[in-house]
Amino acid sequence: MSHLIEDISRERILVLDGAMGTMIQRHKLGEAEYRGERFAQWSSDLKGNNDLLSLTQPDIIRGIHEEYLAAGADILETNTFSGTRVAQSDYGTEEFTYEINKRSAELAKEACAKFTDKPRFVAGAMGPTNKTLSLSPDVNDPGYRAMTFDELRDQYAEQARGLLDGGADVLLVETVFDTLNAKAALFAIEQEFERRGERVPVMVSGTITDASGRTLSGQTPEAFLVSMSHVDLFSIGFNCALGAEQLFPYVQTLGRISPFRVSVYPNAGLPNAFGDYDQSPEQMGKLVEEYLKLNLVNVIGGCCGTTPDHIKVIAETAARYHPRPYHAKATAV
Repeated sequence: MSHLIEDISRERILVLDGAMGTMIQRHKLGEAEYRGERFAQWSSDLKGNNDLLSLTQPDIIRGIHEEYLAAGADILETNTFSGTRVAQSDYGTEEFTYEINKRSAELAKEACAKFTDKPRFVAGAMGPTNKTLSLSPDVNDPGYRAMTFDELRDQYAEQARGLLDGGADVLLVETVFDTLNAKAALFAIEQEFERRGERVPVMVSGTITDASGRTLSGQTPEAFLVSMSHVDLFSIGFNCALGAEQLFPYVQTLGRISPFRVSVYPNAGLPNAFGDYDQSPEQMGKLVEEYLKLNLVNVIGGCCGTTPDHIKVIAETAARYHPRPYHAKATAV
């Protein structure tokens, strides 16, 4: 599958799926649904733990995957954005972290197996966690860190094991706001590859947090690229925080200098006063097309607020364009 996705990426633009959280919200699940039978007597609230739904409501998660596949997605992200012990600790469910990751990958693979018209791939999603290694959470103690690099590396290693054991074809370190967190994830992934004696493609996607054009830990797109370039990545790009219009100049920078394939999956515009996303599939499709006209990207999809309707328009638009030329031996910045 690793060779297959690489071969296909030379022929056409790959389409990533859209938002999992947005689709889960459509089901209007309550505390009882999040708990399911297995966690009916759990001692703390579980509503909001979307990753746990892979165990308690697998049919819903599998169904969401199938909707994105029917819309034209080539790559599914697993339901594991918070699939680390530190993120699961908010709900006291740390002991289920490995199982959540493995089952989430299995559900995505099961959905892919139903679609035989073209190859489909599962990307094991590894989110940024709710901690930051580069910055202190205590303004009165700038040297303090909520956790160490080694602790976070070990947690990412557990997540990677679960995702790979569940059949993930790709690992996606996504929504990176702190580059040191991403380095912990990449270190863990490389160690897991060495342990297994085999590897899968690795994607990295950062987040530009505001109009300053920098990540939360202060890096420009150029600096972010350099920081990630020690790993042989399948792709590097940006997602979340901004819409396609706002992300455009930063993806343009990557498209010009990246030695790797370039990915982008923006939000459906910017949130309104109620935190909802109003950008229609057609509006987003027109904005995304600007990336495609300039051959800036190899992988394109959607983040917050996007739905199968958005991905359908994006997939139809992407089919009319060629992927960004990719040369494995290109030199970074």
